[in-house]
Amino acid sequence: MSSSQDVFAAVHQHILEGNSEQAVSSTREGLSAGLAPMTLVYEAMIPALQEVGRRFEAGDYFLPEMLVAAAAMQASMEVVRPLLAESEAEPIGIFVMGTVAGDIHDIGKNLCNVMLESGGFRVIDLGINVPADAFVEAIREHRPDAVGMSAFVTTTMPEVDRTIQAIEAAGLRNEVKIMVGGAPLDQEYADQVGADGYAPDANSTVRVTKQLLGLE
Repeated sequence: MSSSQDVFAAVHQHILEGNSEQAVSSTREGLSAGLAPMTLVYEAMIPALQEVGRRFEAGDYFLPEMLVAAAAMQASMEVVRPLLAESEAEPIGIFVMGTVAGDIHDIGKNLCNVMLESGGFRVIDLGINVPADAFVEAIREHRPDAVGMSAFVTTTMPEVDRTIQAIEAAGLRNEVKIMVGGAPLDQEYADQVGADGYAPDANSTVRVTKQLLGLE
């Protein structure tokens, strides 16, 4: 196994185990060895989060494992994010992302963030359990091109609708494209609440957002 493959395997494993310190160390080791930041993202970090999601769906991982894995992923991303930013002269757009109020799940959101950043977007991550007024304030402050709302459980689905209504009430609806996603959501629900787009996974989040913004 080559040294680069060793690094990919180490970063992948440390994220799966939720070991932030070792994930960061292995990420830095890879960068020091000359691996491109984007290569580490695509070959180690994204596959690790995808595996976390698969294990959660299979019942092999539970919320605590998901949270520590997400923390390790974020820690590794903090190392490569400045280098990714250096490689892009200007972002192709600004994307505000958050998990709606009452919902603390962020694996899917974090994976979307990684893919959006890899796709050239500057991502403003509001985190989890984000109330509607926080989305409104973020739009006012950052003037994003798109806003993404994630809901992982059916009980928080109504918050997506409430947040979109709050954005409209603030007079900001026409200034942004709104994307929604999460396990219980589908295209029918997106149409029902008046979202501009729906994405079932991280890869499609980038594709649909670019389509909505006329970037492809």
